[in-house]
Amino acid sequence: MPELPEVETLCRQLRQVIVGAEITKTRIIDAKLGMITGIAGETVSGIRRHGKALAIELAGNRSLVLHFRMTGRLLWQHNGNGLLPHTRLVVSFVHGRVSLIDPRRFATVTVHKKGNGIPLGRDPLDDGDLSYLEEMAQHCTLPIKSFLMDQHRIAGIGNIYACEILHQARMDPWRRVNTLSPDEWKGIAEVMQKILSRAIACRGTSVSDWRDLFGKEGEYQGHLLVYSREGAACYGCGEEVIRKKLSGRGTYYCPTCQHGEGGS
Repeated sequence: MPELPEVETLCRQLRQVIVGAEITKTRIIDAKLGMITGIAGETVSGIRRHGKALAIELAGNRSLVLHFRMTGRLLWQHNGNGLLPHTRLVVSFVHGRVSLIDPRRFATVTVHKKGNGIPLGRDPLDDGDLSYLEEMAQHCTLPIKSFLMDQHRIAGIGNIYACEILHQARMDPWRRVNTLSPDEWKGIAEVMQKILSRAIACRGTSVSDWRDLFGKEGEYQGHLLVYSREGAACYGCGEEVIRKKLSGRGTYYCPTCQHGEGGS
């Protein structure tokens, strides 16, 4: 699933190729997306990301908002008439086109007034101060992993980066958030920004379907310490990496390094 680093990668790459360009045509391939009308002839004025959502902002005070869900991604093509497998939408320009590729067909694309259609949670890269995490957690009894993945609280973190953040912060994924100390929250915030920033620099993590705007794999999978490493030796202590379900999601962690209260 594209998470914050993958969507930020698309955001930065789209700025290079379509800002200032006029949309010449939109073509819906998958009727499940619904109707997208009235944007042909509009000029792209900007690209914005919040959490896992991407907004293609138009000069006419509207935005095309994409939520990629499980397997959605975008592909830029300079030319060519053929459609790649799993193409659901094509947005054309004079100099090329952007296609939405989505094998599982869960992605959504909608047109809104600018500023609408965006997730409610705080984006962890909006500013450097993440003190709000501790404030939000004071009266919450969720496990820390579920808390980090709650898009109404924090927009952008999914299963891959939640596992990696908690491992590097040496935090038990099942730890209740209202039991964390200020120093533990500070440690989580520092690790979160470090991991997300590095993953963006690597153009995301390709462990399944993810490719960037130009069809290239990301590179952060080479830096994963626990995610998708079930049964392998932990790089920190040598013990076996475990995978267990937490809130229905496969959770990768080291029971030795992430034992007890964490933050050590």
